[in-house]
Amino acid sequence: MTPHPPPELPRKPAAPLADAAFTLLVQGVLDYGIFMLDPQGYVISWNAGAERIKGYSAAEIVGNHFSVFYPTEDKVAGKPQWELETAVADGRLEDEGWRIRKDGSRFWANVVITALWDDKGRLAGFGKVTRDMSERRAAQNALSERRRLFDHLVQAQETERRRIAWDVHDDSIQAMVAVGMRLQLLTERVPEAYAPELERLDRSVRGAISRLRNLTFRLHPPGIDRSGLVEALSNHLTEVTSAWKMTPSFEHRLDREPGPETAVTVFRIAQEALLNVYKHADASSISVRVESSGGGILTRVADNGNGEPMARDAGRDHFGIIEMRERAETAGGWWSMGSEPGVGTTVEFWVPSPPAAEVAVESAEAADPTESPEPDDPAGPTYSADPPDPTDPAYSPEAADSAERADGPR
Repeated sequence: MTPHPPPELPRKPAAPLADAAFTLLVQGVLDYGIFMLDPQGYVISWNAGAERIKGYSAAEIVGNHFSVFYPTEDKVAGKPQWELETAVADGRLEDEGWRIRKDGSRFWANVVITALWDDKGRLAGFGKVTRDMSERRAAQNALSERRRLFDHLVQAQETERRRIAWDVHDDSIQAMVAVGMRLQLLTERVPEAYAPELERLDRSVRGAISRLRNLTFRLHPPGIDRSGLVEALSNHLTEVTSAWKMTPSFEHRLDREPGPETAVTVFRIAQEALLNVYKHADASSISVRVESSGGGILTRVADNGNGEPMARDAGRDHFGIIEMRERAETAGGWWSMGSEPGVGTTVEFWVPSPPAAEVAVESAEAADPTESPEPDDPAGPTYSADPPDPTDPAYSPEAADSAERADGPR
């Protein structure tokens, strides 16, 4: 048996709202202070919400001028009277600013003043609605402070990466190049029987130099500060997929170029996601999409690999996953990864991207970060390091070019 829906009730004609009922409605509102002023700005009505927000009872405040709610500096500047004049001229005024409670404490208020006119077109007074926005403002300030601290953290990380890259280049790489030169000289002086062993040592030194150069490149990729996120990420994708023999796809739909800290964050997470594909996915193609979304940047890195990295590496002890997630969450965003066997793996993350005007730049620019450390190797024409190994996960053609420029012809 199919149940029948209940019959619709007939519409009841709406009766005019009695003055007493309207007064009851206004008086019962607690989240908003709703009261009236006479044409000169004196309080003539008061509701429970106004008492809760400002601390005055109706008996204490009715008959007082509304300027009592304003800080001394605003009263000296004539702000209360200016607000009334603006409401008369424009019909209404909306403002946010500090107001004073009965106990002298300040709160951040959203205020709307509406001019009220009688049936003869004469000013009858003003309606005033006040809302306490202190909690929202505190939350906004906390978010701004978090963003400022995050920006400082990113700047400090990138500065330290750059310093380490230069130290590795100026110390470790130069020392290894010197060892290689000495091995070259030694090969010419020892008996032939020792030549194979020296050759193995020479190859080890060359490989170490190549890995160190790859490390310096990964610590500070060229071009991100000079060219912006889109170009830097597109170039990096093209370079690594060329070395890894994969087909790249890059798409971007950004409303604007993000600030430097946001750009670095997106680049680093995407860089780690691409490396994860190379290490685990056994993929033949990678796609990267970057787009503006919800006041931030949404990035998607997908491959057509075996779809197993999620199952094999999803544990929280996997450093690469921890690094990607923590970077996104520290920036105030989110990160996720999903895999399907035989289809591939997708990494998605979103980070906020505040307008440039909101990002305070409080530190001087560091040394030009757009170039890789260009060695001044004392290698001479008889010795050079092998170029970076394309099978090395850290490989980059730019690093390879840098090595060739530095070492000269073999």
